[in-house]
Amino acid sequence: MFVFSSGLFAQQTQSLSFPIPKINVDVGTSQNGKDVAVTLQILLLMTILALAPSIIIMTTSYLRIIIVFHFLKSALGTQQMPPGQLLAGVALFITFFVMAPTWNKVNQDALKPLLDEKIGVEEAYNKGIEPIREFMFKHVRDEDLELFVSMANMTRPNNRNELPTYIVVPAFVLSELRTGFIIGFFLFIPFIMVDLIISSILMSMGMMMLPPMLISLPFKILLFILVDGWNLIVGSVVRSFAQ
Repeated sequence: MFVFSSGLFAQQTQSLSFPIPKINVDVGTSQNGKDVAVTLQILLLMTILALAPSIIIMTTSYLRIIIVFHFLKSALGTQQMPPGQLLAGVALFITFFVMAPTWNKVNQDALKPLLDEKIGVEEAYNKGIEPIREFMFKHVRDEDLELFVSMANMTRPNNRNELPTYIVVPAFVLSELRTGFIIGFFLFIPFIMVDLIISSILMSMGMMMLPPMLISLPFKILLFILVDGWNLIVGSVVRSFAQ
């Protein structure tokens, strides 16, 4: 009976068989330079996709937003709330909101014409990088640009448009770090005041062994809720990019 069942199962397996796709990867010589160019374009595209997270962090509003969120978390004194992954996700979607006009312009000027084969890859890059450079120029400091121009031993350009992108990006990152730290400093002030008030009250009551941070944490959370902190902070950070 076992042999009969095995034979029946084998027949059913053969009747339900389906073709399995076969993949061939060939490495050989090419007589056409166009094939090599297409291969290099694909390699370049894969490299860009691999570096996409770093590009999003370094050339968009994400850096300032995530710095402000982490300063807020430290100022409140909460250890695990909100989780770091949640803050990163919120910062990412706020970045999408802030960068939407810039990315729409990149899509209209570079991506769509490239997909429609109206322009080449090099022209698409030149047209696509301009809106991003324009965004970075709005928020980069002249002092940071001068720093990297001097370190690169470049002659001083006549205007910003002559600066190469590899100079603009690190200067923009430094400017965003500075702005994020400035906002973080002002975030700490009201919460430090709460800590000082709670510490003074505990000392006046003779409760010196009780950690002030333990008592002040609920009051800081209450203060943050009463002033509608999330709305205030997110609105302020987003409006800072409209200047």
